[in-house]
Amino acid sequence: MSAGSSSPARRVLVVGGGLAGITAALDCAAAGASVTLVEVRRRLGGAAYSFERDGLQLDNGQHVFLRCCTAYRALLARLGSEQLTAVQPRLEIPVLKPAHAPVMLRRGPLPAPVHLAGALARYPHLSLGERLGAARAALGLMRLDLSDEALEAQTFGAWLAERGQGPRALAALWDLIALPTLNVAAAEASLALAAFVFQTGLLSGADAGDIGFHEATLAEIIGEPAARALRDAGVDVKLGWRAERLELTASGVQVHGREVLSADATVIAVPHSRAAALLEPLLGEPARALTALGSSPIVNLHVVYDRQVCDYKFAAGVGTPVQYVFDRSRAAGAPAGCQYLAVSLSGAEREMEMSVDALREQYLPALAELFPRARNAHVQHFMATREHAATFRAAPGAARLRLGPRTSIPGLVLAGAWTSTGWPATLEGAVLSGHAAAKVALRADAASRASAPPREVVL
Repeated sequence: MSAGSSSPARRVLVVGGGLAGITAALDCAAAGASVTLVEVRRRLGGAAYSFERDGLQLDNGQHVFLRCCTAYRALLARLGSEQLTAVQPRLEIPVLKPAHAPVMLRRGPLPAPVHLAGALARYPHLSLGERLGAARAALGLMRLDLSDEALEAQTFGAWLAERGQGPRALAALWDLIALPTLNVAAAEASLALAAFVFQTGLLSGADAGDIGFHEATLAEIIGEPAARALRDAGVDVKLGWRAERLELTASGVQVHGREVLSADATVIAVPHSRAAALLEPLLGEPARALTALGSSPIVNLHVVYDRQVCDYKFAAGVGTPVQYVFDRSRAAGAPAGCQYLAVSLSGAEREMEMSVDALREQYLPALAELFPRARNAHVQHFMATREHAATFRAAPGAARLRLGPRTSIPGLVLAGAWTSTGWPATLEGAVLSGHAAAKVALRADAASRASAPPREVVL
């Protein structure tokens, strides 16, 4: 190399075009790396995507976020789509129960944790004793040390039961937060992850838990802006490109698909089940153990009525199979005068096994119980979308199975909401993992890999 010449740009290969991969690719490109991103689908966004059905633009799921999700919100600002989201000025959750008046869970103006005291004191779906017990349990959650490994050995439900919170309190209060954030019921959830969610999202600051909504489709907010941002950053994006196997050579890791790609650092940013299959021959037991993370499904129902039946932007259900319902009429482009409601069902093992007809038979009457105007409305469309492995299972023991971004193979880096971000499988966790992976990829010492023996891995 002649004097005055510059070193070639560091080469980074990102496998996976979800939020983690998008974030890692943008960070590496911003640092001056030459970045290639490959994605098996014909679109970006990973598990957060949209599709067209019967003239409607539908999201696969109803992904919300909190004001405290600063990394995710910063990514949207980076993509230029943050204006297509809205965050509540103050936490408000309409709670609907059949044959009962609607209840508004609303935070007060006082600082945390007393900002929720008024809402809890007036909550009619718990007895006075249950409300007092819930207040004591919330204070106990605040005092838990998140670094205590013992929290990972117990379920949130068992911990609550020890503090007098029975099945009715779990269903009417604690699962309102546990199910949408952990994708398992409180009775099954890791106490460590549940404590993190409640401490970070509800108890760390008065406004931390204010809910953020996507006002447009996920394609408009994530997928399409990400494609533009990556292009503008100089990232070479290859869609419809499946990583079939990895090969460890003297010069580093090669990724084999429809062609062979190599780089100074390779970021594997795919779901944990897919990552386990790709990585197990290289990493051995840590990769095999990823399968033990398991998965939790999410089912979404898409119901279009011929008139407006719901007056809420979103609402939670108690004493009903309906968990959360969202009015997505405007984003989907529903016909004038019609209303499109999306019902989000987390931890939906039972619903995953139900036919569309069975789901219709159960959930249309349930919606009519919550929204009386639906009883006389005509249902123009009823559809179901299913994400069998929407998230890893946030059960006790999950923490020891989640891997960090750095692996035992120099230049091989991991990203994804399933990695050890501290967060459950959320939009925020995925973005944080991408930032962490980029830091490792940019620092990884490619030269150290020259001592590694050649090794071919075939899946």
